[in-house]
Amino acid sequence: MNIDLSVHEKYIYRCLQLAKNGQPHAFPNPLVGAVLVYNDYIIGEGFHKQYGQAHAEVNCINSVRDTDQHLLSSSTLYINLEPCSHYGHTPPCVDLILANNIKKVVIGMNDPYTKVNGAGVQKLLENNVTVVLDVLKKLCHELNKRFITWVNKKRPYIVLKWAQSKDGYIAAQGRTTKISNTYCDVLVHQWRSQEAAIAIGTHTALIDNPKLSVRYVTGSNPIRIVIDKRLELVSNSYLFNEDAITLVFNSIEQKILGNIQFIKIKEESNIIKEILAYCYFNNIGSIIVEGGAILINSFIEAGFYDDIRVITSNITLHEGVKSPHIPNDLFLIKKETIHTNTIDYYVSTDLNTII
Repeated sequence: MNIDLSVHEKYIYRCLQLAKNGQPHAFPNPLVGAVLVYNDYIIGEGFHKQYGQAHAEVNCINSVRDTDQHLLSSSTLYINLEPCSHYGHTPPCVDLILANNIKKVVIGMNDPYTKVNGAGVQKLLENNVTVVLDVLKKLCHELNKRFITWVNKKRPYIVLKWAQSKDGYIAAQGRTTKISNTYCDVLVHQWRSQEAAIAIGTHTALIDNPKLSVRYVTGSNPIRIVIDKRLELVSNSYLFNEDAITLVFNSIEQKILGNIQFIKIKEESNIIKEILAYCYFNNIGSIIVEGGAILINSFIEAGFYDDIRVITSNITLHEGVKSPHIPNDLFLIKKETIHTNTIDYYVSTDLNTII
């Protein structure tokens, strides 16, 4: 039994490796990889490359050489996420599995999407396919946490990030303050490349004039989100360059100027909810919120967070803008030291308790 389980884990892990190749083009579909195995020999592999295109199972089965087609009925299909059982942009993958007479399927986790969520597994079982479920479930959940949040909470996955001094200040009052070291700066740019959008408030935009781009690592620039209710930002702000799309949430005008979109909201509206609703309906699957303290605290107070990362420096400021508080329902899952800085990683309880 233990040997069999380790084999399952090995190939589901390979599915996870393949699935990552779908970033970021698969969204709003999940990241999925598939592997076909005959007698501990891989005869086919595939992943979901692009939203609206063939799913991982299709690409995997299509990759099997003509000389190996006769092995399909004696092979095991490994998938990190339950195969779909409904018609969307493509036909149901369960039907393809059955059509190719595959008799055993090992699945990392159920698909939480309402039209699947157990229906794929059920149809396989009803057609005498052996199903093994929940292999490396926590890793599978981690890979698709943005998709799962999208489906279950109807909003983007939210990462809150800040750097603070040793005595708990996020910045000196009224001026730009360099807190994190160069090594952490590189890591932050990697975090940016992993999310669909990056958000800051008016004060941070005015004081720091940030680029909010990915520069120290290879990756795509996230969509820039800035709250500028009274349109105080000047036209030569870096946020208005052509590096990425910028969404300006304001209470004055609605218009598009090239890559800059001004999105008008009512003065009295809940701006956090407005941002999340806009992102949800425009397939923006995740946001990293980088400041300032007012904006981050607004997300925390509204209960919109999934992942918090706090960089703590060895410098002391003595006074300034106090750091946001860590909500009580988060778990500290990792502490990392990078030269003169430490990073605390927190996740919400529903992510931490996946087994």
